[in-house]
Amino acid sequence: MSVHFYGIPNCDTVKKARKWCDANGVEYVFHDYKKEGANAEKLAAWVDAKGVDIVLNKRGTTFRKLDDADKVDIDSHKAVTLMAQYPSMIKRPVAEYPGGILVGFKEDEWSAAFL
Repeated sequence: MSVHFYGIPNCDTVKKARKWCDANGVEYVFHDYKKEGANAEKLAAWVDAKGVDIVLNKRGTTFRKLDDADKVDIDSHKAVTLMAQYPSMIKRPVAEYPGGILVGFKEDEWSAAFL
């Protein structure tokens, strides 16, 4: 199975997910947003598949530091624009695999998808 794994290496949740993959023999290709950026088309596809509220991390520091005007009336287009500009606002990790997309790390979901 080919898993493409997206995130930021120093994120604790990404570290947990990578450790889980390594321990369970799940091979993956890691995409580091800090080095490689975030693709707006891919973000739009994730938002279409999972919804803005799942993909956009509104709890993080980056979102909280936005101007108040940027925090209101967030539709799919605005969310994609913000996440492409500030990849730290993408909920992490995101895993694409044949058959779906996982957003965030929940061990039971990952086990069902990959094992």
